Amino acid sequence: MGSWATYDVVIVGSGPNGLAAAIELARAQLSTLVVEAKSTPGGGTRTEPLTLPGFAHDVCSAVHPLGVASPFFKSIGLERYGLTWIQPPAPLAHVLDDDHTLTLERSIDATAAQLGPDAEAYRQLFEPLVEHFDSLMQMVLGPLRFPAQPLRFARFALPALTSIQGLARRRFRGRAAPALLGGMAAHATLPLDAMATSSFALVLGAAGHHAGWPIARGGSQAISAALLKCLTSLGGELALDRPIQAMADLPPARAYVFDLTPKQLLAITGLDLPPSYRRRLNRFRYGPGVFKMDWALRAPIPWKNPACGLAGTVHLSGSLAQVSQAEAAVHAGQLPDPPFILLVQPSRFDPTRAPAGAHTAWAYCHTVPASHADLTEKIENHIDHHAPGFRDLILARSARGPLAMQAYNANYIGGDINGGAPDLWQLFFRPIARLNPYTTPAPHIFLCLEFPRFVGQDRYAAIEAGLASASFSAGVM
Repeated sequence: MGSWATYDVVIVGSGPNGLAAAIELARAQLSTLVVEAKSTPGGGTRTEPLTLPGFAHDVCSAVHPLGVASPFFKSIGLERYGLTWIQPPAPLAHVLDDDHTLTLERSIDATAAQLGPDAEAYRQLFEPLVEHFDSLMQMVLGPLRFPAQPLRFARFALPALTSIQGLARRRFRGRAAPALLGGMAAHATLPLDAMATSSFALVLGAAGHHAGWPIARGGSQAISAALLKCLTSLGGELALDRPIQAMADLPPARAYVFDLTPKQLLAITGLDLPPSYRRRLNRFRYGPGVFKMDWALRAPIPWKNPACGLAGTVHLSGSLAQVSQAEAAVHAGQLPDPPFILLVQPSRFDPTRAPAGAHTAWAYCHTVPASHADLTEKIENHIDHHAPGFRDLILARSARGPLAMQAYNANYIGGDINGGAPDLWQLFFRPIARLNPYTTPAPHIFLCLEFPRFVGQDRYAAIEAGLASASFSAGVM
């Protein structure tokens, strides 16, 4: 591996959480190194020419409602390091049926006006969340502790901890509002009758009203590039093409921070972790996989409903019952037909993504973990139904099933791009139930996972402060 210097902290993994932790540690004037197995940094925030030269495709995350709204990102001002956010006119379009498309607008009133008998119920649900969004996100995404504003937090938590199906039954009378929220709840990759699925809909919906669902100009790699510029300006370092299979592969350091899921952590030899802790990590649960597609197109997607063309993200398709059925099938080990599809059309709003006149599109659906099934035809047929002529526009395509996603990023076990099932237990105790889940029994080894929570203090106070700040960077799509 060559010679190494000695560092205060070494971070393994250059995803957004790893880079955010490194920045905070470098701010604390600790010598910091980020080690990345791939030839480019970024984890889930990479952009590559997956189809044809000149077409820029986001490999994983493409839309970032909690990126632009992130307290941590705000604190460092990524715009100063070259990042430009682009806001589509509407954050989201949800195709309810052939004749009816809903849009999540920046305005609560404009969104509520589409919801018929549920307009007032929608306003009452979202207005307090949007009005106090910044302070609420500090409590929701920050350290797991008694909330600084208990009543405000309770107003969010009471509906958030229910299933989206339960919330819809209690709050709404029509079809439109449950469908819109159900599509956002489906980002949880959980059955929609599961506890806390409402939390995903509420956070993503409130973020859309407060800060939009923006894309990064040039692709999601621009986020990684800005984070890296910030890190190097603080004296932090990055080492690429350095896969880590054993602690002996790492340089000497006072502490090590792993931006990995438990399965990857346990595969690293030489970790001084007791058998009881290893057994608990082995019980960490992963969620469904995804089948993801990217297209190079000769023209923009020809939607039946022009409202779809105003949104960066389009949800296909249907009522809450239809979305629930598709997600339930995946968790029952079946291939959904039709699947619930999340589609992004960045080149409509960012011309840097494709040659003049051409376009890109990105979509995925949830599927059975580690499935070998090719869902290309199902996905393209479903899109073509809502945008007749779509298939005729395809110049080239890239398709990656769950195992290809895992091969691309070892954290995506079975194609799980969330890095673990975000059910009620793992939403709060990730990876295990522990007073401070970022620490391990080894005093020099720390964890930095997606959807992290953080409490307490330890001998490396600056490391833990960095991890707490890193939690604010989580939540990119």
